[in-house]
This record gives sequence, structure tokens and C-alpha cells, in this order.
Amino acid sequence: MAVIITDECINCDTCVEECPATAIVSADDSPLDDPEFTYVKPEKCIECVDCSVPKCFDVCPTPGAIAWDMPYTQEYDDYYLQRNEEGIYKIRVHKKKGVFSPSNQPKPFRESIAMEDRVEHKALEF
Repeated sequence: MAVIITDECINCDTCVEECPATAIVSADDSPLDDPEFTYVKPEKCIECVDCSVPKCFDVCPTPGAIAWDMPYTQEYDDYYLQRNEEGIYKIRVHKKKGVFSPSNQPKPFRESIAMEDRVEHKALEF
């Protein structure tokens, strides 16, 4: 997944329309139980690796609302599956293929982002 939306989010949904991967949904459309704010689907986020910054961050009016998360790769499969079980994420399930986990649906990520920043869920900044 690469990015998450923090509790700094004001639910303006500006990022929803900008996401080229359709990975971001409004709180009203979130798959989570009782969502508080806009949600990034981890199994769809591509970190906008082909742009200078993620599109959601580029349009977000609220400092600190967009933060780094772990890469959605096989190495972090347990991380995402555990957080899915805890209800932090709600990863899509295919009827035949099962959970769209990082091990069977890896996504591109920015290798230039320090792992410490990802572990700490550091907010993106200019």
C-alpha cells in the first residue's frame, strides 16, 4: 500500500478523484466498519511511482493527512494480513483467488523512501 490517510484528514475527498489507481475512497464508501476518514485500499495503491509525488499528496490541503506505509510486497505480507485481521485494512477477496495479499498481488513502491519513515508512518512533506 505505500500510503495511508491519517486522522489529520478533514474528509474533503479531494484525493479520491485524483487517484489514478482508484485506490482511495471516501469515508462513506470505505470498506471498514465505522470509518472516520477517507480510506486507501492497500491492495490498489501504486504510490504514483511514475510521478514526482503521490497524486493524493499533491492535492491534499491538510498537512500530515497522507503518510507512508510499508511497501505492498511479499516481504510485508504478514504485516498486511495481520492488519487486515485487526480491521485496520479491509483487503479485497477474490472468489477464486482469495485475498489480494502482497504475496499474490504486489504493487510498485518508491524504493527511495527510508524504511524508518515507513515504519513510523511519517507524513509526506515537500
